[in-house]
Amino acid sequence: MAYELHYWDGLQGRGEFVRLALEDAGERYMDVARGKPKAGYGTEGMMRVLNSTTEPHIPFAPPFLKDGELIVPHVANILLYLGPKLNLAPKDEDLRYVAHGLQLTIADFVAEVHDTHHPLATDLYYEDQKDAAKIRTQSFLEKRVPKFMSYFERVLKQNPHGDKQMIGDTTTYVDLSIFQIVDGLHYAFPRAMKKFGAQYPRVAAIHDAVLKRPKIAAYVDSDRRIPFNESGIFRHYPELDQDA
Repeated sequence: MAYELHYWDGLQGRGEFVRLALEDAGERYMDVARGKPKAGYGTEGMMRVLNSTTEPHIPFAPPFLKDGELIVPHVANILLYLGPKLNLAPKDEDLRYVAHGLQLTIADFVAEVHDTHHPLATDLYYEDQKDAAKIRTQSFLEKRVPKFMSYFERVLKQNPHGDKQMIGDTTTYVDLSIFQIVDGLHYAFPRAMKKFGAQYPRVAAIHDAVLKRPKIAAYVDSDRRIPFNESGIFRHYPELDQDA
């Protein structure tokens, strides 16, 4: 059976971190919300699971993955589950928990990206909190991006197997996720990211190396890859961007 990925249609969002792993592995999967409602898919199909009164262990919100009867929620948890199955996790079991910790750190970063355009409340429109968003984004670009990226740069530098991957000696889902956050930052803040490669060369190299992976390159060029847009986590509002 193909994996079923449940996430909102029309945006990359957090679901993209899971899609990248499945695409890189060449794994069959169903992006449920993008399927045909007549076949039991679409957003309605996803909501049936979320609103179920009989399904055990229901998730709080997308993304979640269904593998047969098993439901696995949360990006980092999904990737912890999928990593060994897709050959995208360290062989060393102890290192799998290190990889999980790195993915949780990426999740923290993604939450901060979201808060640049929704600093006050998620149920308010961006237009209702633009002034606060400008203050939050300035702090994010000047303080938080350097803090996270310097950490990832140091992780790469201190990897005993070399700085070509975040952990171990083979590509893992953590590398794919680094690609996604760097790609998203370039979309959201093109002015601020002009010097990114010079400031964080190892992290930038991971992004470029992942983009050269054949199945990722094919996915990025396909219509399966939903373009970045202003409904997702990484949003480009020119008034929030600033020169590097």
